[in-house]
Amino acid sequence: MEDNLTHLAPKDRRREALGDLCVLPDEVICTILGFLSPRDVARLTCVSSVMYIFCNEEPLWMSLCLNSLTGLLQYKGSWKRTLLHQEHILTGDDEPCRKPLHFDGFNSWFLYRRLYRCHTSLDGFSVDVGNVERKKDLNIEEFHLEYDGKKPLLLSGLADNWPAKDRWTTEQLLLNYGNTAFKISQRSSRKIKMKFMDYVSYMKLQHDEDPLYIFDDKFGDVAPGLLQDYDVPHLFREDFFDVLGRDQRPPFRWLIIGPGRSGASWHVDPALTSAWNTLLCGRKRWALYPPGRVPLGVTVHVNKEDADVNIEAPSSLQWWLDYYPLLSDEDKPIECTQLPGETIFVPSGWWHCVLNLETTIAVTQNFVNSKNFEFVCLDMAPGYCHKGVCRAGLLALENQTFTNMEKSVCFDDGLSPAKLQRNGERLRMYQFGKGQNRQNTLNGVAKCCDLWNSELPYEINLLSRFLDEEKDHYNSVWSSGNCIGPRELRDWLWKLWVGKSAIRDLIWKGACIALNAGHWLECVCKICEFHNFPSPTDDERLPVGTGSNPVYLIADNVVKIYVEGGLESSLYGLGSELEFYDLLCKAKSPLKDHVPDVLASGIIYLDNEGYTIVPWDGKGLPDVIASCSLMTEKYTNDTCPFGVWNKKIHEYRKAGLSAYELISSPGSTRIWPYIVTKRCEGKLFADLRDSVLWEDALNLASFWGSSYITSTSCPFRHSMAQCYQITLAIRKRDVVTRLTKWGDPIPCSLIEKVDEYLPKDFEELFHLYEGKTCSWIHTDIMDDNIYMEPLIDNTNDNCSIYSDSANGSIRNGVAKLWQPSYILDFSDLNVGDPLFDLIPIHLDVFRGDLRLLKQLLASYKLPFCKKASEWNLAEDIKYKQQSYLAMCYCILHEEDVLGAIFSIWEDLRMAKSWEEVEEKVWGDLNHYKGFS
Repeated sequence: MEDNLTHLAPKDRRREALGDLCVLPDEVICTILGFLSPRDVARLTCVSSVMYIFCNEEPLWMSLCLNSLTGLLQYKGSWKRTLLHQEHILTGDDEPCRKPLHFDGFNSWFLYRRLYRCHTSLDGFSVDVGNVERKKDLNIEEFHLEYDGKKPLLLSGLADNWPAKDRWTTEQLLLNYGNTAFKISQRSSRKIKMKFMDYVSYMKLQHDEDPLYIFDDKFGDVAPGLLQDYDVPHLFREDFFDVLGRDQRPPFRWLIIGPGRSGASWHVDPALTSAWNTLLCGRKRWALYPPGRVPLGVTVHVNKEDADVNIEAPSSLQWWLDYYPLLSDEDKPIECTQLPGETIFVPSGWWHCVLNLETTIAVTQNFVNSKNFEFVCLDMAPGYCHKGVCRAGLLALENQTFTNMEKSVCFDDGLSPAKLQRNGERLRMYQFGKGQNRQNTLNGVAKCCDLWNSELPYEINLLSRFLDEEKDHYNSVWSSGNCIGPRELRDWLWKLWVGKSAIRDLIWKGACIALNAGHWLECVCKICEFHNFPSPTDDERLPVGTGSNPVYLIADNVVKIYVEGGLESSLYGLGSELEFYDLLCKAKSPLKDHVPDVLASGIIYLDNEGYTIVPWDGKGLPDVIASCSLMTEKYTNDTCPFGVWNKKIHEYRKAGLSAYELISSPGSTRIWPYIVTKRCEGKLFADLRDSVLWEDALNLASFWGSSYITSTSCPFRHSMAQCYQITLAIRKRDVVTRLTKWGDPIPCSLIEKVDEYLPKDFEELFHLYEGKTCSWIHTDIMDDNIYMEPLIDNTNDNCSIYSDSANGSIRNGVAKLWQPSYILDFSDLNVGDPLFDLIPIHLDVFRGDLRLLKQLLASYKLPFCKKASEWNLAEDIKYKQQSYLAMCYCILHEEDVLGAIFSIWEDLRMAKSWEEVEEKVWGDLNHYKGFS
């Protein structure tokens, strides 16, 4: 009988159908298929019956569809059908020619579990009470004392008077915002949008294991009426990010709409901010763990080089199905089911996971207040160890690190240093097992929970001790995962310092964590003391501006300490700046009237006896620098070893190095060049931008055209051109990787075409520009490097200058006129192509205003290329376009210039080609004739 049953049983198809690929687990095969093109996947369906099954899986076609999407998403009932419509293979009500085939003799536990998650019911997932404390009518004093920064809380009554309570239903939103496109959250790097009416249709039809859901931080821009439907609850209105402008502050509020089974997988909120989430429709199940207690099944990656944090986690539904059952009662998370009208508070650093039990509509906001401000500053400080500890606690500690901390932290007796040995780059929790491996998995979970039960206190003074003392904010690689950039961080701290003087002690603590402000203040005090300048007052102890070097305004003086890029780059910054000042004086250039006077310069360094200062005018080589072996040549006292020519050679050399290698040069953390200049009168253009008249902006554009930093001959013009070619060729090698890393808002479709757009050989491009004059260029001129001064009122008998008014532009109903007065920060000076210099002026100072660019070109004096009569008719026509070279410079720029372009011209995010971007941004250059 058994033999007969065996004979009747279907034959296992897997080995014959997959051939040598049968050794791969099913999940690996599915992952590999995800890297193929839709056409290749379609071809593979014909290979065998098992490959047919793999290649017709909906999750695979979902991934293929989302990765190839170029416009708004419209779901057509299945992801394969959606992609066929998307590629215009199917139209209207067309049906595929063949019905799906079915095969017996193949079983896959992996595919079955995924199918189960797609169709499982969530009726039994609700928690009746949960263990998150519930409160109503909580006053702000009790909230700050008992809950803020300490534990989660579920609040009722905060949304009782919101219009959203009645208006935020699927039916009402569909009526009011059906044609509005919202951002969709999903596990693809692409930014997906759907019209709300299409998304509602998707929710009704889909059976995805991890459904798409609306998670839109720009909903207030596309649907401003939604912002009128709710108010920030009174408990959460303190938000230190509100001092930043709209374009500067990080995303902080989101509209969240999703069907059952959707949700947010395990994560810690960005920058260790706190959050509140108010539910208007449906039910959500929440799970939370305190800071440092990594949930089972979650992997934390911390990159040693730039401290970027990446978290790998299963979907929220998968976690509840596969991992939650493995936990003992004492190791389960804090849980609750959130009901309509309830608001949950998630403190800084807490892990949380959310599962929508049915269709839900909610609004959430993240904020920074006095309770979490120092933690936010800590998260943006350079280094990787403290970021790993903040998220993974003891799991992030390497053995050596633990040994150093053992004396200052009390741990349970059963936790030995050997148990704590972990790699700071990869912190992996135990994964789910089945069958005979299940008991091993359970044992692993028990060991994992041993670490949980000995939590590292989430206390700022303790966590700050994990900061890398050899790193500082100014001189370190910036993490792409930080919620704001380094310029925005410096601007934020300065605006808090000026605008919230009552909490300066707290702001100073945060600045010391994020900027190493205490160290720089000590340096600047020594510099002032050495040169007999006034010491900084209490108001002057924080660096000003958004630049990449600490700058202090002290009485009538400006002190700048060079740290950007490490010691060698800093020396070139000061050296080229001093060389340029000297050149202006010798040439008696009128530009001398528009640069600040140099009062002192030198080197400050730290040795065993403390800080020592050596004056240095840029000539000769001080012993402290010579000892670092940065220069192999010998220099006399009247030469400039760190002048602009050697700077260019240095930049050519460093183009092939990573930023991490550059800042790790010998002595880079203990020696700093500095300069002291006269403080300029007037106001920064960055502060006046929104108040100056159009006439003032035109005057500024004319000023740049007529008073350009040029008119100096370049004895090494041909060598400079060679440096350009080689440097650009080096940057071209990894251009796709670099642009992909920068990501949004650079369109993925254009990144794929960038190699095709750039010249194959830069020598082929540059020989067209042999007649170009090399000139001094300010490659980093920003709106905070330009001072403006008010014009004298000639209509007044006293010819007095207008006094400042509230907005800086109006006095007694009369408009104030401003004129450019000073140009600052020449550390980025170079000698080279003046076209390169237009990039920061056009994109940062002019913010892409083509009228101002035309005004500058109207008064410009330098040629960009040889005369049109000298062109060879056989040469590629696009190379003759000055706009083409400018666009190449933007693509290959060491800064994220393209991010600025696609932020200014948002319509270009839908551009089909780089030529389209080139014409929009730089097309006017092609009408510039230069010298006649």
